[in-house]
Amino acid sequence: MNTLTLKFPYNLHPNSLNYSTNISPKFPNKSSSFHPLFFNSKRNISPLASMAVTSAEEVLPPSLDSTSEPPPLFDGTTRLYTSYICPYAQRVWIARNYKGLQDKIELVPIDLGNRPAWYKEKVYPENKVPSLEHNNKVTGESLDLIKYIDSHFEGPSLYPDDPNKRQFAEELLSYTYTFNRAVIFSLKGDSQNEINAAFDYLETALSKFNDGPFFLGQFSLVDIAFAPFIERFHPLLLDVKKCDITSGRPKLVSWIEEMNKIEAYKQTKRDPQELVDALKKRFMAN
Repeated sequence: MNTLTLKFPYNLHPNSLNYSTNISPKFPNKSSSFHPLFFNSKRNISPLASMAVTSAEEVLPPSLDSTSEPPPLFDGTTRLYTSYICPYAQRVWIARNYKGLQDKIELVPIDLGNRPAWYKEKVYPENKVPSLEHNNKVTGESLDLIKYIDSHFEGPSLYPDDPNKRQFAEELLSYTYTFNRAVIFSLKGDSQNEINAAFDYLETALSKFNDGPFFLGQFSLVDIAFAPFIERFHPLLLDVKKCDITSGRPKLVSWIEEMNKIEAYKQTKRDPQELVDALKKRFMAN
C-alpha cells in the first residue's frame, strides 16, 4: 500500500480530534446549495440498511461546558463522551446507533471550546473525544472504540466473518490516517494530485466486493470509519478547490447514496455549511 509521510498539523492524533468550536445540536438544512448527494430526502430504507436496530430519533442533550456539573461518574452507567462536530466522535456515535444501543450508552457531549475541568481530571486525562465509560473504566481512540462496541454489546455485527474481508477491513482502517492527512495537507496547495489519489483509492476499494455497495460489500465498521470524513471533505473540497470528489467515481456516488439511507448515520449528520466553516477556520486560517 502506498503511504504518505506527513506530519499531522496542530499536534492532532489521527484517531481523535480537539475541535475548539462551541457546537449545539444542528441538523442538515435541506435548503443548502451544496451537492444533492449531501442529502437524501427518501425515507425508504434499503434492505442492507434495515439490518440496523432502529429506534425513534433521540433528543440530543446540550453540550457540557466549564460551568456544567459532571454526571454521576462510575455509577454503572455506560457513557459515550462525544462532540457533535468531531468526526472521530461521530464514528463511535454511528456504531452505537447502528447497534441499537441508544438506551444502553448515554451520550455526554462536551463543548471542546470550553470544556469542563472535571472531564480531564476525573474522566479522561487525554482530554479528547471520543471516550467511553464502561465497566468502571474509560477508554478512548475512535477506531478502537467502534471495535469495542461491536464486540462488547448486542446488535448487528459490524465486522465480517469472512477472513478475506477482515484482512481488507484492517487495510482500509489503516488507510484512514493517510486518507485524512492527504486531503488536509492539500487544502492550501495548488495541486489536486493527492486528493485525486486518495479518492481513487476509495473508488478502487469499493470495487473489490460485489455483494453490496459498501467497502466490504455489506455495511461494516469500515464505512463508519470513513463516513464522517467524506461527509466533511465532499462539501469542503467543492468550496475550496472546486473539486467534486464524486465526478468519475460511480462507486463512491453509490456508496454516499446508500450511506444516506442508513438512519444510524443520518441521525449524526451536520449541516454541510457548518462543517465547511469549522474546517476552514481550523485548517485554513492564516
